[in-house]
Order: sequence, then C-alpha cells, then structure tokens
Amino acid sequence: QVQLVESGGGLVQAGGSLRLSCAASGRTASIYTMAWFRQAPGKERQIVARITWSGNTTYYADSVKGRFTMSRDNARNTVYLQMNSLKPEDTAVYYCAASAAYNYWGQGTQVTVSS
Repeated sequence: QVQLVESGGGLVQAGGSLRLSCAASGRTASIYTMAWFRQAPGKERQIVARITWSGNTTYYADSVKGRFTMSRDNARNTVYLQMNSLKPEDTAVYYCAASAAYNYWGQGTQVTVSS
C-alpha cells in the first residue's frame, strides 16, 4: 500500500508562484511513476505532469508547459510541482497520484489564482 499526502496549496495572485509537495509513504519501493492531476470546477480531471521514478522522464500538459516543473527527491520519497506564472485558469484542486501495482491518490490540495 502507498499513502500520498499533498501540501502547498493556497491563494495567490495571477503571475505568482506556488510549490506543491507530495510525500509518499508505505511501500514506496513499488512506485514507478508519479503524477499531478487537477480538477477545476465544472470540468473533468486532467493530467498536469508525470515523472518516472527510475529514468526521471517528465511529461507536461500543453497548458502548463514552460510554467510548471515537476521534480522528485528520492531520499524523501517526495515529488514537487513548481508552478510559476500562475493564471486564473490554473485554479483547481490538485491531486497527487502514484502508479504501482495499484494506482493511488492523495486527498487533493486547493490552488486558487485570483485575477
């Protein structure tokens, strides 16, 4: 089993920055990819970024390329999402996900970007 806990969400002005963290615990050795998803009000959940645990290969949604950066700290079993140049359209609940034998989800953290 894997447990995921997100943190770092909050309220920021457009153009500002936030860094989200996701700490994994449990059977973390079984994780092979981790990802960030988000769900805005009235919209479906969409992938934001993904990273492979072994090869450090990253994927970003077109809407966040050049603004968001996903990284990892293996020693702390933690991944991060650095969000720069935030836009009101980035407002959503952000979820951490881990892929192992099963798929695991965190509880989500709210990011609100004001105009």
